[in-house]
Amino acid sequence: MSEQETDQELFQRYRSLLFSVAYRLLGSAADAEDAVQDAWIKWSAADRSQVADPKAYLVRIVSHLAMDRLRSTRHKREVYVGPWLPEPILTGGDASDTVLDAESVSMAMLVVLETLSPLERAVFVLKEVFDFSHAEIADAVERSEAAVRQAAHRAREHVRARRPRFTADRNRQRDATERFFAAATGGDMNSLMELLSPDVTLWTDGGGKVRQALRPVVGASTVAAWFSAIGTVPYQGVEPSDMRAELVEINGGTGMVFRAPDRVIATVTFDFDAEGRIVAIHNVANPDKLGAVGKGTHHSIRTR
Repeated sequence: MSEQETDQELFQRYRSLLFSVAYRLLGSAADAEDAVQDAWIKWSAADRSQVADPKAYLVRIVSHLAMDRLRSTRHKREVYVGPWLPEPILTGGDASDTVLDAESVSMAMLVVLETLSPLERAVFVLKEVFDFSHAEIADAVERSEAAVRQAAHRAREHVRARRPRFTADRNRQRDATERFFAAATGGDMNSLMELLSPDVTLWTDGGGKVRQALRPVVGASTVAAWFSAIGTVPYQGVEPSDMRAELVEINGGTGMVFRAPDRVIATVTFDFDAEGRIVAIHNVANPDKLGAVGKGTHHSIRTR
């Protein structure tokens, strides 16, 4: 076996981990794949005789690349048309995935992470999700350990203030999603109302590419009416008879995918309270963000 093959196999061993880090840092599957590819180029050119810990070295590379990309894309996201939502991914439902893994890649969590600075986001993800030590993170982000601890504290408090403290267990979430799916595809307004929290919020991301609400849609009756109409009127120019909806695992939880004969139209994911009522819905319809789901690629969300 040649040295080059050994290096490639070593990179492949950690490729899934690198994507998991990059995706949580960027909220974009396409950008995460680019970061992983750039990491491979840097790894190929590096003097690996000086690398004592390949895993830490590769995570450092991809974290740097992701932080640089975050800084460069921040302006684009600030002037984005309508709400900005992460790019959804299909997740594998690996039996060894933990609740923490699923929560850390949920659409709701990624939206919260978007409000952190690039440094805070990297520190939070590497510490809280991947359990790297403060010293390892300091090396990865090229900051002092004291600065990393401060950033970790700020990020943790910020996330805690914006994420619900209690949420329904995954079985109850799955059951509520399945009932929502049946009600939405059947146009059952009353059943939809029963599943929604009174102050439920629907966030729709069309990115100015397709017609979507430019502001959050709030309230159970309004949100229920929005979804009950999907099975009866054209959606994004697609007749109900030409549209297919299915339940799939998206970002670590059960979600919905709407398809036309030739493309994915939208994904829908949910956030729940402790009683299993839907408190937030994330609807991604920007075609630029549906590539990963359209390809049918399943990503591991494991952090170990």
